[in-house]
Amino acid sequence: MITPKLFTNSTARIKRRYIGRERQVVLIIDNFLNNPEWLAEQALSAAFKPDQGLFPGHRAPAPSAYTNALEGALPPLLADAFGTRPGDISRVESSYSLVTQPPSSLKPLQRIPHFDSRHPEELASVYFLCNQSTEQYGGTAFYRHRSTGFESITDVRFKPYISALDADAKQVGVPAADYISADTEVFEKIAEIPARYNRLILYSCTSLHSGVITPEFDFSQDPANARLSINSFLVNH
Repeated sequence: MITPKLFTNSTARIKRRYIGRERQVVLIIDNFLNNPEWLAEQALSAAFKPDQGLFPGHRAPAPSAYTNALEGALPPLLADAFGTRPGDISRVESSYSLVTQPPSSLKPLQRIPHFDSRHPEELASVYFLCNQSTEQYGGTAFYRHRSTGFESITDVRFKPYISALDADAKQVGVPAADYISADTEVFEKIAEIPARYNRLILYSCTSLHSGVITPEFDFSQDPANARLSINSFLVNH
């Protein structure tokens, strides 16, 4: 099989949002690729396996053509939106992702917003390929930790943040076995980007965020009927 080259779409719509008190950048690109249906089709035969980390579902390697498209299209946009410089991003890791884990099985750290790394120059992205009624799949939400006021976690903030989480657990208890999708006693939602077919969002790996998984969510393992996305990490190590 010949792998087609994926091109960014000439009609792509690019929007930059500044969220929260920290004014963190979220870059939103709609109608990102010219042939997203090819990526969706490839997912049907991908070798999905349960994630070994904290991602609540199954993952499979994404086609290299997708990573090549990111590496070809994004550098000028990232330099403009995030101030990235040559050398800040040395590697891109991309995986098909399906949220398949029911709330009852979530570990405590899966019940609160997370951050992907403590390095502000590193970025994460979600590319939505779910092509049904996307409202049922939610999107990605961003949060502020109430007691510290942190909206992002860096090396300097890590220890005080972990200490504050311990204090939260002693004061209000461990979060119930459910996905966070709204304000809680410990976290305040500061922004939400809805899922949309062929939409790419990019944000700092330090941002506190979570997928929006509602009570009506279908935890299907079938890529044709699930919350199919490609998650990427743009890292420098």
